[in-house]
Amino acid sequence: MSATSCTHCATQLAPDSLACPACGTLVHGAALKELAGQAQSRTDSRDFLAARDLWLQAQDLLPEGSQQHAAVRGRIEQLTWQLETPASGEEPAQAPKAWWLRGLAGAGTTALFLFGKLKFLILGLTKASTFVSMFAFFGVYWSVYGWPLALGLVIAIYIHEMGHVAMLRQLGIAASAPMFIPGVGALVQLKQRISDPLTNAKIGLAGPVWGLGAALTALLVYAATGARIWLAIAQLTGFMNLFNLTPVWQLDGARGLHVLARSERWALVAIVAVALLLTGQRLLVIVGGVAVWRSLERETGPGDARVLATFAGLVISLSLLARGVR
Repeated sequence: MSATSCTHCATQLAPDSLACPACGTLVHGAALKELAGQAQSRTDSRDFLAARDLWLQAQDLLPEGSQQHAAVRGRIEQLTWQLETPASGEEPAQAPKAWWLRGLAGAGTTALFLFGKLKFLILGLTKASTFVSMFAFFGVYWSVYGWPLALGLVIAIYIHEMGHVAMLRQLGIAASAPMFIPGVGALVQLKQRISDPLTNAKIGLAGPVWGLGAALTALLVYAATGARIWLAIAQLTGFMNLFNLTPVWQLDGARGLHVLARSERWALVAIVAVALLLTGQRLLVIVGGVAVWRSLERETGPGDARVLATFAGLVISLSLLARGVR
């Protein structure tokens, strides 16, 4: 199947795209409208099984993480409940739940959310190229640092890359599975060119955001156990993700900086300088120096306050985590 263009803004689309990366228009809008009509008709005639099958087809045509995907998933869950509930009687009235039961339900919802993220991470390992390259990467670093630290770093890098994958799936952009390269790290190859600077920034900064989550998790485990290996993993994970924020070449920082206007770039330089004074992390000299050079460029981005805030938060948080790394 050859690449097509968005019917709304004419942006070039990859064969596997489910939504336009520039304007968000759904690629299969016409088919989705037809499936929705058929599903509603089946629901009205109480053919819940056929209606659910139609909604399942529609779900496959929507990017995960989108509002439409969530709405269709809700329809599927409702129809599943109707199929499993006996038609002869209604649900008995229930007494109000005690506060602790409501809290337990909230905790259960949170646990399911975290399980969903864990499930997503585990599914990423089903790709042979990811698993084999990851194992080879682990073997190389095991021989240098020992297996506990090597395993922690491999998992942290994997979580970083899956942050990119999650954002790409949310935006409906096709990409390869993560590939590990000893001595370099890991990468995800896009299967289409991203021309919109805001979309590029979202993809780029998603990796460090997930990487920050991995570092904070390791720090919490250290706080709970006192095992210093977890502190080392947290600090090194922070350092690696901070290095990725250097706005040069294909690093994540370059993607994030591309959308920023000149004034926002200078604001980022100031934030890097403050982080350097607070933490003494010398890597910030490189990050800030490159940011100064990029701020002097003739062409800058249209500007985006949210990207600037995300970039700034990552610089400060990761430099605090990495301040023990010299």
